[in-house]
Amino acid sequence: MANKIQLTNNYPIISESDKIYERALKVQKPVTQTLAKGPGQFTKGVAPKYLVKGKGSHVWDADGNEFIDFNAAIGPVSLGYAYPVVNEAIRRQLEDGITFSLMHPLEVELAELVQEVIPNAEAVKIAKTGADVCSAAIRVARAFTGRDKVFCCGYHGWHDWYIGITSRNAGIPEAIQDMTYTFEYNDIESIKAALDETVAALILEPFIFEAPKPGFLQELAKVCKANGTLLIFDEMWTGFRIALGGAQEYFNVKADLAVFSKACANGMPIALLTGRADVMELFNNEVFSYTTFGGEALSLAACIATINELRDENVPQYLNDKGALLKDGYNQLSKVFGMDQYTKCIGFNCRTMVTFTPQAGNGLELKTLMQQEMIKRGVLWAGFHNMCYSHTSQDIAYTLSAYHEVLPIVKEAILSGDVKSYLKGEVLEAVFRKVSNYNIKPKAVTEA
Repeated sequence: MANKIQLTNNYPIISESDKIYERALKVQKPVTQTLAKGPGQFTKGVAPKYLVKGKGSHVWDADGNEFIDFNAAIGPVSLGYAYPVVNEAIRRQLEDGITFSLMHPLEVELAELVQEVIPNAEAVKIAKTGADVCSAAIRVARAFTGRDKVFCCGYHGWHDWYIGITSRNAGIPEAIQDMTYTFEYNDIESIKAALDETVAALILEPFIFEAPKPGFLQELAKVCKANGTLLIFDEMWTGFRIALGGAQEYFNVKADLAVFSKACANGMPIALLTGRADVMELFNNEVFSYTTFGGEALSLAACIATINELRDENVPQYLNDKGALLKDGYNQLSKVFGMDQYTKCIGFNCRTMVTFTPQAGNGLELKTLMQQEMIKRGVLWAGFHNMCYSHTSQDIAYTLSAYHEVLPIVKEAILSGDVKSYLKGEVLEAVFRKVSNYNIKPKAVTEA
């Protein structure tokens, strides 16, 4: 029988997921289109591999097991799965068509709406994916400044200019790799020391989980302006969540360019680039960045409906309030069970993460153990609480009750010194994101 949202479940039966996965192995390389959704991030043998349905804050896998979902499709689901207002907007547009031979009026309507809510949106460009608008922002920044080098901090997609700094950089020419450099978040002095007349753009996620030091983002804007370097905010995670106008609104700071995608259309594929009119003007004639599906109307309709709902229902405040209950509740339980030396929930309330300290042991093994026990109890858990508007007080209370059962198991495993013996499946794989070995100082050039 399929598992429900209850504490008395057995580990889920995932036979249908496994059958589909065996088929995938024969025809797909890789088997997942999104790394964070793939089998390496969910313990094989315990976690489902395929979801077939979502409604509100709950999802169902290929075997019919039901879960509370805190992954939000890795970010895009800001309102909830199959959210009625967005579904109706898509349905209405579907009656008239999807993609057309000329521009569609919804392109203009969406751009006007974005200009109302995003602080730096003197002009708006519409695309399909986050990686697309990140690369468009870098390209136009290079064209505007006449410079080549880029400083970055965070994750900015799969394109060559960025992915060359990670461990998955095969196939990217060294010359491309040598034009991008990383910097440590909140270290304004190292940025000041490294900025020079060769740096076209500095791009960062305004925050990931660590909060910016007081004045850090404002000072960053000042030093970039003084150096003639364009400041780009990657607001894939912060946009429309921390505030309707994203981190720019929340921290009262403007970037020259900003990019958005995950939260603005409740799961439909669309991305936005906003910024200064003089910079964006270059897209008219000098900088090429076009795509056949950029004006696809279902996503435009969904984006308009989503942004209006986020604004009308004050969803960012809801995410903050409900997320605080989950974050604070977890940390309280950690203290109750004498676990606060081992684990803590961190981040801004709209998106938090469960962490383990070095003294707790192998972080991936501990994450795997917590995942298998939370999944058993009907919570699709990957370490994050990506809040959406459909998460209810009941969802929060139930999730905390699951943590109440699971934390003692994790503590017992830590104290045993053999966490692996508690695992029913394989240990999770490490994600490749580069968060250390900062290389802000360019490689020295040897004189011939």
